[in-house]
Amino acid sequence: MERIKQAIEKAKTQATAGVPSGAAPAVGQEAKAQTLNGQIEVNYLYTDVVNLDSADLEKNRIVAFNKNHHANWAFDVLRTKVLQKMDEHGWRTLAITSPTLDSGKTVVAINLATSIAHQTQRTAMLVDFDLRRPMVASYLGLKRQVSFNDVLSGQAEVPQALVNPGLPRLVVLPTARPVPKSSEVLSSSRVAGIIEELHDRYQDRIVIFDLPPVLAADDVLAVLPRIDCALMVVGSGMSNQKEIEEAMRHLGGANLLGVALNKDEALVRKDYY
Repeated sequence: MERIKQAIEKAKTQATAGVPSGAAPAVGQEAKAQTLNGQIEVNYLYTDVVNLDSADLEKNRIVAFNKNHHANWAFDVLRTKVLQKMDEHGWRTLAITSPTLDSGKTVVAINLATSIAHQTQRTAMLVDFDLRRPMVASYLGLKRQVSFNDVLSGQAEVPQALVNPGLPRLVVLPTARPVPKSSEVLSSSRVAGIIEELHDRYQDRIVIFDLPPVLAADDVLAVLPRIDCALMVVGSGMSNQKEIEEAMRHLGGANLLGVALNKDEALVRKDYY
């Protein structure tokens, strides 16, 4: 795969340079969707709607909410390539991971989910499955009383923990606190049932799972067989050649869409637009 070759070559170059609430709604009732004039309109019945702070989003590099942001085009291109490949195989669930820490996988996951939600014939869900170091809520500035932690403990159902971040066709299932024994939790029948339900609930929905780095623990290996496909995010200078190759080896049995090179400082000119 060309992207993998580029990522590995980049790692070689960097290494050489020394770059260091309420009653639970019934399953499936968090929203009511209808199609008007070819566009999906969603009426959130039980899901909290929260308007995010644009300054916080900008600070955390969450740029896809603003279609006029100069960096938004990159995620639209990624969205188109990802959706084309997923549609080709009938896949609707996507795992996003990285070889090591600090590759920017969560930022990519949020922006990609947001970009998909901008599609008028798609809905998107973002699930924080990085149970060791959950960061989705923090990046979005969400302060939730009910989260995926409560779903796992049996104190809430999934629809109660969902939040719409002010963008139509997008819902987020945040994890508020690290979860002990995360690998065992992700491999449990409880989580398997949740993944299956999220997959089957809406035919137009793409579910994105933000997972931990592959080499951080065995969490990815525990849950990935239940997810249709995966995208690897490699941060420029964040992973060396050996780490990238080892991570790819661990994902050998997965439906890998490709590798997204993140944090690249190469100048891209788009003068026409």
